[in-house]
Amino acid sequence: MIRITRLFVVALIALGSTFAIASDAARQTDVCVYGSTPAGIAAAVSAAKAGRSVLLVEPTDRIGGMLTSGLSHTDFRSFEALTGFFLEFSKRVDADYRSRYGADSEQVVAAFGGTHGEPSVNLRILQQMLAEYPSIATQKHLVLEEVATTESVGGRRRIVSARFAGPQGQTLQVDARVFIDASYEGDLLAAAGECYHIGRESRSQYGEPMAGNPQGQADGQVQGYNLRLIMTTDTTNMREPVEPKGYDRDDFIDVLKAFESGKLEHVFASDHSGIFRAHAPGMPNGKADINDTPHAPVRLSMPDINDAYPDGDPATRAKIVAAHYAYNLGLLYFLQHDAAVPAAIREDARRWGFCRDEFPETEGIPPQLYIREARRMVGQHVFTGRDTEQAEGDARAVLHRDSIAIGDYVHNCHGTGRTGSRYDGKHEGEFYKKIPPYQIPYGVIVPAVTENLLVPVACSASHFGFGALRLEPIWSSLGQAAGWASAIAIEQDLPVQSIDVPQLQRRLHADGSATIYVSDVPPDSKDFAAVQWWGTRGGLHGLAPTDQPRPKSLGSQYNAAFPGHAAELDQPTSEAVRSQWSKLLAKEQDLPRQRSAKESSRRDWILHAWNHRDR
Repeated sequence: MIRITRLFVVALIALGSTFAIASDAARQTDVCVYGSTPAGIAAAVSAAKAGRSVLLVEPTDRIGGMLTSGLSHTDFRSFEALTGFFLEFSKRVDADYRSRYGADSEQVVAAFGGTHGEPSVNLRILQQMLAEYPSIATQKHLVLEEVATTESVGGRRRIVSARFAGPQGQTLQVDARVFIDASYEGDLLAAAGECYHIGRESRSQYGEPMAGNPQGQADGQVQGYNLRLIMTTDTTNMREPVEPKGYDRDDFIDVLKAFESGKLEHVFASDHSGIFRAHAPGMPNGKADINDTPHAPVRLSMPDINDAYPDGDPATRAKIVAAHYAYNLGLLYFLQHDAAVPAAIREDARRWGFCRDEFPETEGIPPQLYIREARRMVGQHVFTGRDTEQAEGDARAVLHRDSIAIGDYVHNCHGTGRTGSRYDGKHEGEFYKKIPPYQIPYGVIVPAVTENLLVPVACSASHFGFGALRLEPIWSSLGQAAGWASAIAIEQDLPVQSIDVPQLQRRLHADGSATIYVSDVPPDSKDFAAVQWWGTRGGLHGLAPTDQPRPKSLGSQYNAAFPGHAAELDQPTSEAVRSQWSKLLAKEQDLPRQRSAKESSRRDWILHAWNHRDR
């Protein structure tokens, strides 16, 4: 029996764009990826590397998600956590600046290893990465409309096809063997009938002390959204913000109280003294990524109006998106132009403007709202605070032998509600909890029922757990894993729930993607695959004690490698380590007794085990 589910989503489509799909067209492909977010592009590239045909479907006019729509100050803590697709992307961005400006240029320094690229540069690099694979076809301006499913064996269901609609009523039916939902909203997973959650769970549901509302109860509140403006003080490249449509100064007059009381000193600042957070260090060519300022008295994010967005119909979503644009841009215009703003503050704010060479189609304004959180799938593994807890007596977080990706950030939420007015209250539900680097299990992207669907973005996590996953480098790693997993499922004619995770891990390691954080064995090391294999099976746990010094700061949120997470391959294997590893090896497989001499290095020991493993 085939069941049809209709889903309405918002598509922000540029006026005057062309549309190449004929009315009621059909297409067959191995893998269909919905959403050209970084995770979606990573999934498409990985599947193409595996020899699969891919259709990458994007509902808007621009690929790249937030990476090309203003989020240029990448969220990570240490460079050692960047692997796989995102590391390759950032290296290409870095190389682009080096080739155009010189290795010692200000632009290369500001690009911060390619992680602070300008949106226009990020877009060009992602386009180049897609163009390298002829088996990837990209179609923009297509919005998901219907999904057809059929019942499968064992109580599972299978997606038969998905239908997408264009701006002039054209439709495209896509028949694919595997579908990947890489949208921020989780629209495809919802259309397929998968269970998902919106808002905060109670503290008791997953045993998370920081979950729920102030009373610990569940609610439907989602995290705040805002624009990630790209702005500059370079007058030669500046586009002055203009009065937004529907602007009413009375909507913003109360912001003056925050300046009069001394709670705010500036409009733009890199700390809590301002509203528009100009991320430091800055970006190449005198630009800055402008964001919401955590814990500031006046915020850009609006968590109190978003709860209806994830499940909203087009009108509901459009209204919420419009409200964010009106507030973010209207507040900026008020503070730069209204005579009631003290002259010194107003003139200081007017030093900043949009960039002429960014988002020219939308007059310098990012075309996409930063959707930090929408739906969250309830999949095979729900990622919670327990997954980032420190292992007992260990520097490392708890071990996940089925890991497909790593993360190095914090549990982070900009707030889910607000008490008081926009200008004299505060955000509720805001949290920032530091944790050691962590692993992410395969089950996080695997649905409970649908056998040919993978979900790397609106993935399976509690609200608190999602705060440690909702970062473009991590989503990219999950997308990379989804691409390889889809290929395995197709090759072996298996449900995604049944593929061999160690086989997936081997492909990820060969593709330079980590499944455990190892600070001194990068992806380009000849030892990378062996160390990742051994570490993911527990070989690197228990080597360093719990108490570790704080990592050295590199400025802003960034730091040097996390202490206690090095493999130290040149160190001799002590008697204690040899005993620990021999016991682990005996549990793993029937291998010859370790023949290495007492004074052999850790590298020798690991490579011996690697070379004799059960393949």
